[in-house]
Amino acid sequence: MTTRIDTKFAALKAEGRPALVTYFMAGDPNYDTSLKIMKALPGAGSDVIELGMPFSDPMADGPAIQMAGQRALKAGQTLVRTLQMAREFRENDDTTPIVMMGYYNPIYIYGVDRFLEDAKKSGIDGLIIVDLPPEMDKELCVPALKAGINFIRLATPTTDDARLPIVLNNTSGFVYYVSMTGITGSAMTDTSKVAAAVKRIKSHTDLPVCVGFGIKTAEQSRIIGETADGVVVGTAIINAVANVLGPDGELIADPAEAVATLVRGLSEGVKSARLADAT
Repeated sequence: MTTRIDTKFAALKAEGRPALVTYFMAGDPNYDTSLKIMKALPGAGSDVIELGMPFSDPMADGPAIQMAGQRALKAGQTLVRTLQMAREFRENDDTTPIVMMGYYNPIYIYGVDRFLEDAKKSGIDGLIIVDLPPEMDKELCVPALKAGINFIRLATPTTDDARLPIVLNNTSGFVYYVSMTGITGSAMTDTSKVAAAVKRIKSHTDLPVCVGFGIKTAEQSRIIGETADGVVVGTAIINAVANVLGPDGELIADPAEAVATLVRGLSEGVKSARLADAT
């Protein structure tokens, strides 16, 4: 199968630059505002969109993303509405890849077969489900691949060479390297260690390797983009939304413009990076 993700990374490889992958929480601070944010991302320089699925018990997420999920759930966001958001986005953009990211519980409750059918109809290209290890591939990973949807796996600093081939089995689209242990929003780790980790992962796979967790600035995105095929930014985008909300959640500025301003800067950082070698 060839998805929008595969097409996008092939095009960026031809350009000789890494991808900017942007995460935001569907429904934060409300449906209409988050849809506006989503629609603003490609024009600001986002190459791949990670669409966060709010969940009540996000074990891998730091405080910023947890609070974004709580705001979204309080505003009535559901998995049905998140898929609806993707469908509305696709009305005017049929090329930007969309990866849904979150936890398995809401999908399990929704029903795997129903979810995959609706996700495909909504224009979803890939899934990142952080609490499904390779040992549970039959739950969602294998059915997703059969449905023509990439299943993107996480690798971490603790994923050694014995474990890595297991993690990479059935992985498609790209590999998401989590550059540190712990929760989202932590401080950026040593970039030299990230470069070594990317090189090690690439020795096991031909898939693009994207790096996330802790990247907040254009300079960080440039440095990471020198060796990685993609730079993933999430918490900084979530904070850009939170920073324009008043104490009662009211808008004191336009979240979409705040996010677009940040993403434009990150995009410039990514575009100024040069991959160390052909990937």
